[in-house]
Formats: sequence, C-alpha cells, structure tokens
Amino acid sequence: MHKESTSMKQLLKLTLCAALLLSPAALYAQEEDASPSVSTTAIKGNLHLLQGKGGNVVASVGDDGILIIDDDYAEYASAYHAALKQLSGGEGVPRFVINTHWHFDHVGTNAYWGERGSIIMGHSNVYQRMSTRQEMKTFKRVFEPSPKAALPVLTYDDSVVLRSNDEQLEVQHFSRGHTDGDSVVFFVQANVVHMGDHFFKDRFPFVDIGSGGNVISYAENVAAILSRIDDATVVVPGHGNLANKADLQRYHHMLTTTTSAVNSMLDQGMSAADIAAQGLGAEWEPYAQGFIDTQAWISFIAASR
Repeated sequence: MHKESTSMKQLLKLTLCAALLLSPAALYAQEEDASPSVSTTAIKGNLHLLQGKGGNVVASVGDDGILIIDDDYAEYASAYHAALKQLSGGEGVPRFVINTHWHFDHVGTNAYWGERGSIIMGHSNVYQRMSTRQEMKTFKRVFEPSPKAALPVLTYDDSVVLRSNDEQLEVQHFSRGHTDGDSVVFFVQANVVHMGDHFFKDRFPFVDIGSGGNVISYAENVAAILSRIDDATVVVPGHGNLANKADLQRYHHMLTTTTSAVNSMLDQGMSAADIAAQGLGAEWEPYAQGFIDTQAWISFIAASR
C-alpha cells in the first residue's frame, strides 16, 4: 500500500497479530492524506498503471473512452479524475469501472464515478457484500450498505468478456481466494493481467477469511492464472509494482511452501502461536515487511484448514 506512515504500519501489525479473522475495513484503515496524489506509469499500448494509496488501478484509454479496473480510496477520487483527464485529454470519466473485489481500497471511488454515469461492474458477491450490512465481529464494527451509486450495475457469476479500445478483456471470477468475490482481468491482445488482491508482490497477502477467503484455494487460483500466462505477460498485482510470470511463480512458491510447513506443524500439535514464536525461517522474513507479518500469515493458514 502507498503512503503509509511508520506508526500506522506498526498499529496495523499489532492489530493483525491479535486477530484470527480480519476485516478488510480494519486492515486497510488509513489516515486521510492532506494532498492525495496519483502516479501514472505506462504499461503497454493504451494501458496505464495508476497508483495512489490503495489497490493498483489499471486504465485503458482510447477511442471507446476510458475503462478502469479498481478505483482506490474515496478521498482519492479527484486525484484520479485529474490523472484520467490528463491521459485522455477529455472529461476523464470512465465508461466502465471493473471491481476486482469489494474492499474499500479498491472500490472507494465507486460512488463518485457512478454519480457521473460510469457503468460499474463486479462479481455477484461484490454486489451482495456492498449492498448489505456487513458485521465484522472480530473488530466489533458494523458497515452499512454502500450508497446506490457505488453498487455494481452489471454483475456476473463466472465470467464476462468486454471489447473496448481494440482490446478483448476476459474478466474471470476465482472463488474462495482473497474473498468470495474476486475477479482477475486478462487483456488478451496486450498480454496483460490485473490480478487484484490475488497478488501482493513479494509480500504475505491479506486473505479475508471473514469474507469467504481461503489460503488453500487462493494458492490454487494463482496456479490456474499461471497456467494462462507466458513469460511476456505483464502482471499487475493488487499491491506493488509491475511484475512478470517469474515474480508470480516465486509468489506461488511462497504460498505453497509456507502453507505446507504451517499445516505440517499444526498436524504435529503445535498451535498457531507456537509456530509464530518459532517463525517460518529466514527465507520468508522479507515477505513479512509489508502490512501482513508472519504471525498474521500463519493465522490465515490455520483458519483455512
């Protein structure tokens, strides 16, 4: 995630270590920036990576208008609007907004775009979670339904194909991964894939057990995505910089190896706390440098059995 203060990262780690099931709102809670800004990086052709504070945004800009995947926190709406105006040379309002899942750092500006006529798309479970009251018992917090303008108006259960800006986009649902409503977007002609939060580059991922996520199927989903891409594919993580197939293979190796190790220790009668105290070894320490530390990652694995 971008622009996190050291104190906020420490607070998040302490909270995560104390919890077995985590709410996305609590995990991604951030102090509002005084001056939100968005960086833009060319990916390939008419595709651009936009990065603010939350999840990575991909924008397709061309004759058919603007299409974006995810849209960051609500307070970043004007910053993204300005960036899209600059990229398009026009009004900067997307024709389509695709949500990879329901977490607030990926759908925060939905209402802003919905009020301006954007067509918001997402898996059926994204609509379900955003349109209903969500109780996060671990944190004793309740989140009321999102406003109508923020809700997806086009939903699907398995997959959907869009054709825009001379590109075919295949939007595929992967169940029980990061949440129960995750989608991955494949740009067929450009050979680019937006992973959403099925990929935290070189970091332990947040797997939202309370929203239907599961570490085992998360790893299986990543393996399925790897089978669809090649060495030339540009891989866009939900969090982190642009990557390639080798980066995703390394990530998958981490997922399967650490999961196998933790499950083996649990089968031997060790508790998650015992395993955390022992650690997973020096090889995996760099993966704990994000906002998910080793103890939190172990808790996700234990909760997925």
